[in-house]
Amino acid sequence: MSAVRTSPRYLYSSDFGGFVAADPMSVLGQLHNAYHGQALTTTDEAWQAEVSLLQRVLRPWRDEEAEVLFEYDIPRLGKRIDVVLLLRGMVFCLEFKVGQSSALQADVEQVMDYALDLKNFHRRSHDRRIVPILIPTQYPPHAQVFQPSAYDDLVYNPLIVGQDGLGSLLQGLIDHAHAHTPGSIERWAVSPYVPTPTIIEAARRLYENHSVDDITRHEADQAQTDATIAYILQVISTSKERNQKSICFVTGVPGAGKTLVGLDVAVKQTYQGQDGMSATDDGAVYLSGNGPLVAVLTEALARDNYRKCRLQGRSKNMSDCRREVGKFIQVIHRYRDNMLAKIKTPIVGGSLEIDPLKADENGQSGYGEVEHVAIFDEAQRSWTHNRLANYLKRGGTYGNKMKVADFPLSEAAFLIWSLDRRKDWATIVCLVGGGQEINTGEAGIGEWIRALSDSFSNWHIYISSQLTAPEYAEGRVQQLLANSENEVTYADALHLSVSLRSFRSEQLSAFVHALLSFDAQAPALYRQVAERGYPIVLTRSMDVARAWLRRQARGSEQTGVLVTKVAARFKPLAVNILAQGDDNAVHWFLEDRTDVRSSNYLEDAATEIQVQGLELDYACVLWDADMRVVYPRGDAGVGSSEGPCATAEPGAETPCAAAATAAASLSWGYWKFNGHTAWIPENNPETQRYMLNAYRVLLTRARQGIVICVPEGNGRRLAGGFYEDPTRQPAYYDSTFRYLQSLGLQTI
Repeated sequence: MSAVRTSPRYLYSSDFGGFVAADPMSVLGQLHNAYHGQALTTTDEAWQAEVSLLQRVLRPWRDEEAEVLFEYDIPRLGKRIDVVLLLRGMVFCLEFKVGQSSALQADVEQVMDYALDLKNFHRRSHDRRIVPILIPTQYPPHAQVFQPSAYDDLVYNPLIVGQDGLGSLLQGLIDHAHAHTPGSIERWAVSPYVPTPTIIEAARRLYENHSVDDITRHEADQAQTDATIAYILQVISTSKERNQKSICFVTGVPGAGKTLVGLDVAVKQTYQGQDGMSATDDGAVYLSGNGPLVAVLTEALARDNYRKCRLQGRSKNMSDCRREVGKFIQVIHRYRDNMLAKIKTPIVGGSLEIDPLKADENGQSGYGEVEHVAIFDEAQRSWTHNRLANYLKRGGTYGNKMKVADFPLSEAAFLIWSLDRRKDWATIVCLVGGGQEINTGEAGIGEWIRALSDSFSNWHIYISSQLTAPEYAEGRVQQLLANSENEVTYADALHLSVSLRSFRSEQLSAFVHALLSFDAQAPALYRQVAERGYPIVLTRSMDVARAWLRRQARGSEQTGVLVTKVAARFKPLAVNILAQGDDNAVHWFLEDRTDVRSSNYLEDAATEIQVQGLELDYACVLWDADMRVVYPRGDAGVGSSEGPCATAEPGAETPCAAAATAAASLSWGYWKFNGHTAWIPENNPETQRYMLNAYRVLLTRARQGIVICVPEGNGRRLAGGFYEDPTRQPAYYDSTFRYLQSLGLQTI
């Protein structure tokens, strides 16, 4: 008989023989001893019922090599599986609902999520049969159909059984799987668990004071989040010790975990006490100009905190939970406005000064904010001087905010100036996405470099070695720093090169970049993506796209439709653009599939503005006529209503298909709808760059798979030969479809 074991990953583990022979109260006592916190009465009663039932059910296998684990931790979900059974080489996930006589859809999805998490992220479960079982104890036993999922991944469809039928169900599953050889799974409980979180799930775990090790893949030769976080924390420590001011620029491919790094640094720097949750005077604030991202993160954390408090019997309302979250996650504009309220107005001579009548000098904080550390997510989206000055001149978007005329700084320069008001030390962390500027008036990372070089030479610059690449400040970072008096340190640790979002394919970002730049390597990169099990499929029908998404998603996996903000002719496809407003983004991302506001209903499409920094499991990218492939002269080009691009059958060899293989000869055409009758060419290079980046953002939002829908348009003509709908001519879409098809994308 093996010894009983406990671990941070579970509360109790034993072989079947030791468990069956144990005193039930002894097992209960060990669960209590390993539990962090005070177990509620309902939890205690559930454990007693589970122990009693399983000691009876597992008796037939008590002499075999088999293992039972109670409360096994699922780091990515922030939850624990009630019981895991390792029997005959199979993994059984048991979720108990003690006293219930019916099964709820949410409960079935919950146990399915457990099974999928083990399959996708638990190394020693990858090649094992995994069976999710929901056990409402009063549920009537009945005949079961044992059916592995249609995905051929050894995960069974969820099963529901009452306490009286559990034993026969287990035996039936063993027989169905022909699992005749006794045996557990060696070292299953200590297997590496390398999940990749969505940002929302990561934020939940961070708020519970778990390290990034628990929630991201941790492979020294790939994911670098640990090294990046450690480097930033060391810069912060050095700044404090030397009483100096410093700034870090962190770069990374889409989905590499930049937001995750920022959140983790904010939490680690803010909560450093021995209990892990005691705020210090050296705290940090996480700031983002992305309103939907902040709203979704804040609401997700607040809801989770609210549920946790209720389960622990503590009284706390949602407004308090949101306020608590707001201590370290804020919209950057609020932070900016707080500093604006301290300056002298009107501004004289183009120089900002603190007005002593509007602000008190606060010890070492001076006239700065309380936090020593400010983390700016998506720093490339900070506003240009013109945009910020015009905004403040009119008093905000609707003219109802504080008016400041003749404002002299860009947003980046003003944020540095704000931290520079401190008397002691400060650190800024800029999280930078390459090619991610998507809105007019976004300055890009070059403005941060210019501000430091021109006005803040006392700041120490720690810069990612990749910040010199073309997608950052148009490749002019070194030129901007050439005459700088700042001390500059380049560090590889400040670049995140591996996508955590797309755990199935680390080549996705490279493929998307190649697709958008007509790189000849795009077909080869697509094959690499597909070989890693990350599907990217192509269709011309939104009905087909929706059906594909629904087939892919299991459990609570999230789907959604994405379009660019310039997209215009989506109504004929029964697609509605998600209305602006942070609350709409919150509902779209956070409500479950029973709520019509959820992304899973596939009715409301979100734009790049609403999804940047966030993610889905599976996404449909609806490609409108705003950005079209232009073929060389002589082929049917963008805007043409005739020619082989408009009429050829899919897969047919045409001049367009041939041209698609000569990637260097292709280009993008950019168009905006006039709102009434026609698409108008967009020739402004800056706007074109934003439009291209919009598709880059959309194509990198999905963690597990993408379907791209390029509509067929409306080719029907009226009696006079005119198009029935001239705004959706087939030629507006066909060239783009042919190009994507030429890269090897499977058409469904």
